[in-house]
Amino acid sequence: MHPCDDARMATPDIEYEFDDKPSPGDTQEIASGIQWLRMPLPFALDHINLWLFEDNDAWVIVDSGLGADNSKEAWENAFVNAMGGRPASQIVVTHLHPDHAGCAGWLADRFDVDLWMTREEYMLCRILVADTDRPAPHEGVEFYKAAGFGDDALNNYRKMFGLFGRYVTPLPESYRRLYDGQKGPVGDHDWEVVVGRGHSPEHACFFNEELNLFVSGDQVLPTISANVSVYPTEPDANPLKDWIDSLRSIRNRIPEDVLVLPAHGKPFRGAHARIDQLVGDHLSQLDALLAYCTESRRVVDVFPALYRTKITKDNLMFATGEAVAHLNYLINEGAITVEQDIDGVAWYRRKDFEG
Repeated sequence: MHPCDDARMATPDIEYEFDDKPSPGDTQEIASGIQWLRMPLPFALDHINLWLFEDNDAWVIVDSGLGADNSKEAWENAFVNAMGGRPASQIVVTHLHPDHAGCAGWLADRFDVDLWMTREEYMLCRILVADTDRPAPHEGVEFYKAAGFGDDALNNYRKMFGLFGRYVTPLPESYRRLYDGQKGPVGDHDWEVVVGRGHSPEHACFFNEELNLFVSGDQVLPTISANVSVYPTEPDANPLKDWIDSLRSIRNRIPEDVLVLPAHGKPFRGAHARIDQLVGDHLSQLDALLAYCTESRRVVDVFPALYRTKITKDNLMFATGEAVAHLNYLINEGAITVEQDIDGVAWYRRKDFEG
């Protein structure tokens, strides 16, 4: 999630399980042996939900928070209070983004335990961390130039490149692999891995049939939609199709009355209705974008069709990535075409309005 994502009101069909939420660094019991741990984030989205699963005399930690000093301070408090001085037995990470994976390596090293992730998330996280302090690549500059960035925006991209690794502590050199459909114990209960795609390449969610719980990470959130973006490394990618397809698949694999444990916001019921709304919102955005492209537009020109939020230098790259995701979806559907001018800028137009 990012500031450019429109905050969408939760559908009336979802119900929050708890009136209150824990204070940063504190916990609240979700079910027997499962604790909700809330951690601070230094962004507009000011928190992340982490989960502690009892594992005999230890804890399985699910997601880790940002790799920053205030997160480590909150963890030090959690070690004493929430975890009662008991160690971690495993570190599980839903996906690679720094608010989820940031402290994972630090925690794994501290407790000398394994890190569990899906393969694509682990490998891509390692690659992105390796970009730290490297200069921005030519391909990245050309990607954002094609989107319509001016000199100031391109210079800001150059400054921001490689920041990912500054918020992720070094990952272990080996890991334990999670994969879709995998079943087995995580802590004292058995869970099934349910993979989602689009927001990240191989996002692990977890479903427990006995407790009727679904740890959704960023895949299903109660009031906002996760950012779905195209990046310079794969400019022709179609992550929005992956996102929509995986949401529909998840809907078929979890019951409507499951208690969803999201990474942001409060636990809720009404998963099917919320997934329908998430998919419907993106389909509506695609319709609006198609209607907006009756004349040639650059990526930066289509923002009014997609966002109510003001786009500034702070969220420009996120807005651009998601706009390209919607444009690429329509290209793959055969609804629009794209051409580059002599300056390398891409122009998009509806097919039935060519000429």
